[in-house]
Amino acid sequence: MTIIIILAIVALLVLWVIGVQRKLVEKDELCKNALSQIGVQQASRWDALTALVELVKSYNEHEYNTLRDVIAQRKNITGESTVAEAQAQEQVLTGLVRNINLVAEQYPELKANENYAKAMDSVNLYENQVRLSRMTFNDTVTKYNKEIRQFPTSIVAGILGFNTRDYLDEAVGKSDMPSMKI
Repeated sequence: MTIIIILAIVALLVLWVIGVQRKLVEKDELCKNALSQIGVQQASRWDALTALVELVKSYNEHEYNTLRDVIAQRKNITGESTVAEAQAQEQVLTGLVRNINLVAEQYPELKANENYAKAMDSVNLYENQVRLSRMTFNDTVTKYNKEIRQFPTSIVAGILGFNTRDYLDEAVGKSDMPSMKI
């Protein structure tokens, strides 16, 4: 009878560990998905900014070459990317937008161009989507980190190698970003 009780306790413990592992994997995958979504939104923003750079080309070759060089720094962000990589891409994107705004200030007829206005609207749309994706990522990471830090789940998380994830910080100077309105 004692052996049956011990086997039952071991079986329950194994089932509990399996349940915890499945829950942790689910939350980890949600974190990866949320980071990947940031990459998708950044890619859309890159496309809109690339269209703007092509518009700039007709106004000044030097600015075009400078902006083209910045675009060459594009990296894809996936679920396997690090938070640092996502934030680095955000800084490159922010710098590109600032450069485009400076060019637009130098060439008022560029700002008046209908294609420029449409492209800037797209950039604004993608900027908001990236912001929402970043918030979703941080919320998902909060839930995941909370789960793996709470006892007794923390024991299973530690044994199985689940570690806390980093949060995305607000991009440096992001609050100083000039208005994108025309």
